[in-house]
Amino acid sequence: MTDISALELAINSAWDARDTVSTATQGDIRDAVTEALLLTDQGILRAAEPDGNGGWKANEWVKKAVLLSFRLNPNEIIKGGPGEATWFDKVPSKFDGWGEAEYKEAGFRAVPNCTVRRGSFVAKNAVLMPSFINIGAYVDEGTMVDTWATVGSCAQIGKNVHISGGAGIGGVLEPLQATPVIIEDNCFIGARAEVAEGVIIREGSVLAMGTFISQSTKIVDRATGEFTYGEVPPYSVVVPGAMPAANGGPSLACVVIVKTVDAKTRSKTGVNELLRD
Repeated sequence: MTDISALELAINSAWDARDTVSTATQGDIRDAVTEALLLTDQGILRAAEPDGNGGWKANEWVKKAVLLSFRLNPNEIIKGGPGEATWFDKVPSKFDGWGEAEYKEAGFRAVPNCTVRRGSFVAKNAVLMPSFINIGAYVDEGTMVDTWATVGSCAQIGKNVHISGGAGIGGVLEPLQATPVIIEDNCFIGARAEVAEGVIIREGSVLAMGTFISQSTKIVDRATGEFTYGEVPPYSVVVPGAMPAANGGPSLACVVIVKTVDAKTRSKTGVNELLRD
C-alpha cells in the first residue's frame, strides 16, 4: 500500500525543484509523479474532496503532480483512441492497452469517440458518450457524460449526474489553491450549459439549457431578490437571466433560481416540468 503522506512530501519537494525537472529526469521524482497519477486514475487520490464539514478542499499536491508530468513527458504518438486512432500529446489515453477484461473491471460504458486521458477516474455504471474527460477529473457512479460534453482538468462530478450534450465543465490546474468546478450528486446540467472557475453546483440542482455560471456571475434568487456568487444552493432550479443596469444602460447576464425543491420532489419530477413556470 502506498504511503500517501510520503508521496505528498515527494511531490511537494519535486515541485519546489521544478525548474530542474525535464524529460531527462529519472529516479525518485519520476516514480513519485507516476505513482500519484496512477492513484488519481484509480480514484484513490482526488484533486479535490469533501472536507467533512459540508465544503470542499483542493489537494494542491495532486495538481502539482499533474503539472510536473507535463515537464517529465515529451509529446509523442499516443495510442488508445477510438478505432485505433492516435494523437500527439504528453498524456496517454486511459484506454491504452485495455482489452475486454479491463473494460469489464472498470464497469463503465465507453461509447465510440469518447476521449479519456489517463489520470482521470470514471466510476462504475457511468456512461461516456462521445465526450472528453481531462486529466485529474473524477466522474462518480451512474453519471452520464453526454455527446460533445467536456469535463475539465480536476473537475469533480458526483453520482447520478447528467451532463447534457455540449455542456462544458471547466477545469483548473492553476492557481494551485483554487478548487475546481464541483458538480454534486443528482444534478442535471442542461445542453450547452457552462460551469467554470471553481463554481460549486450543490446536490440535486437543475441548470437549464444554455446556463453559464462563472465566479463573477450573479446568482439571483427570484423569490427574495438576494444574490450570491460561486455556489448554487442544493435543489435549485436555475435558468439564464439578465440584470438591468440601474442607469438604464445595457443589462448584464446573470442566472436566476426560479424555485427550489426538496429531494423527494426532485426525484419524482421530470426536468422539463421543473423548468416550466
